[in-house]
Amino acid sequence: MTRIKRGYIAHKRRTKIRFFISSFRGAHSRLTRTITQQKLKALVSAHRDRDRKKRDFRGLWISRINAVIRENQKVSYIYSNLINSLYTKQLLLNRKIVAQIAILKENCLFMIADNILKT
Repeated sequence: MTRIKRGYIAHKRRTKIRFFISSFRGAHSRLTRTITQQKLKALVSAHRDRDRKKRDFRGLWISRINAVIRENQKVSYIYSNLINSLYTKQLLLNRKIVAQIAILKENCLFMIADNILKT
């Protein structure tokens, strides 16, 4: 039986997949079957880690806020009490903004906390 070489469509498909995987090492960038497996694995990881990134950043903001608040002795606040009072006073400050204020301008955060305590 004679050998049949596949047509240009299959060739185009493989080269298209190879552009996606060009940065991988070893057989993961050379062999067609492992290329398709690695591409699928990479796409699954990317999809999963987009949600994971949001979770990680939220945890980072929480720990930053808590560290700055507990560091100062003037205000007797912990993180949960601060966030609870922010919501009860209906201040539109999310954790990301509060964490940026805590790092860049600590005095401003303590002014906000004092203002909440007084009212």
